[in-house]
Amino acid sequence: MSKIRVVQVAKKGGPFELVERDLPQPGPGEVRVKVQACGVCHSDSIAKEGLFFPVSYPAVPGHEIAGVIDALGTGVIGWTPGTRVGVGWFGGHCGRCEPCRRGDLVDCRNLRIPGISYDGGYAEAMIAPADALALIPDELSAVEAAPLLCAGVTTYNALRESGARPGDVVAILGVGGLGHLGVQFAAKMGFRTVAIARGRDKEKLARQLGAHIYLDSRVQDVAAELAKLGGAKTILATVTSGKAMSAVIPGLAVRGRLVVVGASMDPIEISAVDLIGGSRSVVGHASGASIDSQDTLAFSALSGVRPTIETMPLERASEAYDKMMRNEARFRMVLTTGQ
Repeated sequence: MSKIRVVQVAKKGGPFELVERDLPQPGPGEVRVKVQACGVCHSDSIAKEGLFFPVSYPAVPGHEIAGVIDALGTGVIGWTPGTRVGVGWFGGHCGRCEPCRRGDLVDCRNLRIPGISYDGGYAEAMIAPADALALIPDELSAVEAAPLLCAGVTTYNALRESGARPGDVVAILGVGGLGHLGVQFAAKMGFRTVAIARGRDKEKLARQLGAHIYLDSRVQDVAAELAKLGGAKTILATVTSGKAMSAVIPGLAVRGRLVVVGASMDPIEISAVDLIGGSRSVVGHASGASIDSQDTLAFSALSGVRPTIETMPLERASEAYDKMMRNEARFRMVLTTGQ
């Protein structure tokens, strides 16, 4: 194969285009991944619309990549062709900045992101630094693994780093692309899991995913209901509404934490009394490094956590992206290459 198909954006805000390119070759420290599946994430809008980060066009989006190592660049140690691997939001670190030197790789000041820093997974093949790779267990298919490399690691890693212990009340705010995985992880980790969403339409699903309690924020005072349970040790906020996050803070237990993973541009409003009175805190959480993605995949394979997905072939990337942006995906769109 000397040519591959990729879906690119030729200019900022431009449409998706299916084009043919030469098969890329890995450089030193890099591998070529034959892409089998790539999740479609809201953050792909960064590449399409040129948001937040510098993007070089034409750009190939996609940072939920599952496939097989196809070729190695010079100097790559510990990886072999034919190995099933994933590449997530964490696309490589510099190793030189202070966060890297302190081992905080995901907060690298020069973090590389597939689909933004370099061409991503809306393609039949892509090049990635070897330090961005995560092993995919045999128990997971490529389409199952792909969303776990962003939505999965974000929720799993946030929960395991939250300070909550088995038996603690942990609430998941939102039952969507992130939240439907957060509910599963929380339940499998042994937390008393509370799912919070607007309306009753997601209650049956939330309970099927493992939620012990369901709260309808449209008609219930969520903070008061959490307080009746003794307060939540952790509330994982997966929604993109600062107002919704603000409303649940009084429902935190003493020394409870609101962990924010839903990217919202509107502010979170907090009463100083609510924070000081219970020694509560509000923290943000980035996704995780490649080893965190690997841990997420391994835990998912072990425990049975799976994303709810809808697949479309690569050539329908524009349709899949638009459906995701309209919030009509239930719950993750995944592109397939047929490889």
